[in-house]
Amino acid sequence: MSYTTDELNFLVYRYLQESGFRHSAFVFGQESHISQSNINGALVPPRALISIVQKGLLYVEAEIATGEDGAERSIECLSLIDAVMPDVVATRRQDGSNQKSMGGNGTGGAQGTGIGSGDPGSGNTLPPSASGSLPSGAGMDHDASATHHGQGVIAGSAGGAAGSAGAGVGGSGGPGGPGGMHGPPGHGGPHVPGMGSGVGGTGPTGASGHLPMDVDDGIEIPPEKAMVLKGHDSEVFICAWNPKEDLLASGSGDSTARIWSMAPPQNEIVLKHCINKGGHEVPSNKDVTSLDWNSAGTLLATGSYDGFARIWSTTGLLEKTLGQHKGPIFALKWNKSGNYILSAGVDRTTIIWDSKDGKAKQQFSFHSAPALDVDWQTDDSFASCSTDKCIHVCKLGSERPIKSFQGHTNEVNAIKWDPQGKFLASCSDDMTLKVWRMENDNCVHDLQAHSKEIYTIKWSCTGPGTPNPNANLVLASASFDSTVRLWDVERGDCLHTLTRHKEPVYSVAFSPNGKYLASGSFDKCVHIWSTDTGKLVHSYKGTGGIFEVCWNSRGDKVGASASDGTVFVLDLRK
Repeated sequence: MSYTTDELNFLVYRYLQESGFRHSAFVFGQESHISQSNINGALVPPRALISIVQKGLLYVEAEIATGEDGAERSIECLSLIDAVMPDVVATRRQDGSNQKSMGGNGTGGAQGTGIGSGDPGSGNTLPPSASGSLPSGAGMDHDASATHHGQGVIAGSAGGAAGSAGAGVGGSGGPGGPGGMHGPPGHGGPHVPGMGSGVGGTGPTGASGHLPMDVDDGIEIPPEKAMVLKGHDSEVFICAWNPKEDLLASGSGDSTARIWSMAPPQNEIVLKHCINKGGHEVPSNKDVTSLDWNSAGTLLATGSYDGFARIWSTTGLLEKTLGQHKGPIFALKWNKSGNYILSAGVDRTTIIWDSKDGKAKQQFSFHSAPALDVDWQTDDSFASCSTDKCIHVCKLGSERPIKSFQGHTNEVNAIKWDPQGKFLASCSDDMTLKVWRMENDNCVHDLQAHSKEIYTIKWSCTGPGTPNPNANLVLASASFDSTVRLWDVERGDCLHTLTRHKEPVYSVAFSPNGKYLASGSFDKCVHIWSTDTGKLVHSYKGTGGIFEVCWNSRGDKVGASASDGTVFVLDLRK
């Protein structure tokens, strides 16, 4: 057996990322010089550190349970802390010897450690130890993107439910993705947010992957209506449809974005995110945390953990590299006119970029902690949120925020303006969803129905000036409590609580006409709901935890990106 400090540091770094602690991962990576190691992260499987710790714990149990004469005896299952305490180990070994001398067989009982190291909802049954088989625990795979908050953003809150009587170490938690924050590294970082409770989370009960999908007859989408796109070598934190063409973009932890064409002949364009070292372009080895198409569908912008934003053509040509952030980018958005790009980063700043020359128009440094999300209100004004619990509304040319909102008691993971720019919604690790107006200093609605962190929010494409002007304006919230809620914002009432998911929900998206909502969870399921009735109308189970879901402009396809490196497209046409 051999290992280097670089190898150990990399596993700890990866664990922090997968658990949603994207900010901690970034600091640890900088101090331990992860970027200078020659470890190929694409070859390291998810949950590697948890897996090794799990095997070590089983080895210690087996060592205690095996006497000097080679005979096996039953012992009480060890907790992780007990296993590293010499006095406890010695006592257990002595107790086992006493049992053997007294003729006691000592059944292992139903107590289980339930280390949640497997995919969410997989009901990870650990290998049998000397004490008998251990109960399964519904562990969580990993974050992301984070992202944001890290697709960091990246967010770990769903630990495993440990067996009937087991104390259990919870699963490693979810993304932030893109960044402990959103992120996916998200939101949690990409979406990379540092959102989770991490080790020891409780997670929803009954989330066993061995149970059949809880859907009605005829609801489950058949395999022939799902196109699985394989090519990424790591988690896929984000995906977004081109608004004009049948192109789906995806961003991954493998330091690439990809453009998938749905029109024959179907092809894949790989957008390699490289940095210049000594005059040579080398892969950045950093997560792609965010991406967004311009409204004309001619350009794709991506943000990366390497601190650069990039603009690409639909043919994969790198048009511009935007490089003024000092650290990972957690979110970026085009304005409606397509002349500016807005980005937010771990360096606590937001930047408006001129998309034509790739230069920064203005950098805003009002947050006291990493900025997690941004959203345009108009073509030159926007809102930003941060782990500092604050929301600022800023305008190009203004040296101070034109409005600031305070009221959240924990980091704010996502913000979204409604289609008319009248209401600003925000969601937070404080488990609340708040709605703000520029005319008011305090929030107009403080919605407190979720029981865990709220990862992201989306407005329906309804109301005046939208494709569905006569429908009510509805807001959707996705939470680590495994539920999605639909809200009537005018009244501040919860219209529907959508409860079929069994793990944290990382993404929601309304269909273009507002009649349907897609949701994606780390239970590997994409559910599609009627927004009128709150009933489940379609369901599909993939092979990895879902970081992002999105609708194409016609409303007949749903794209989704997953933790196992897959991207898939659900065809909803009859």
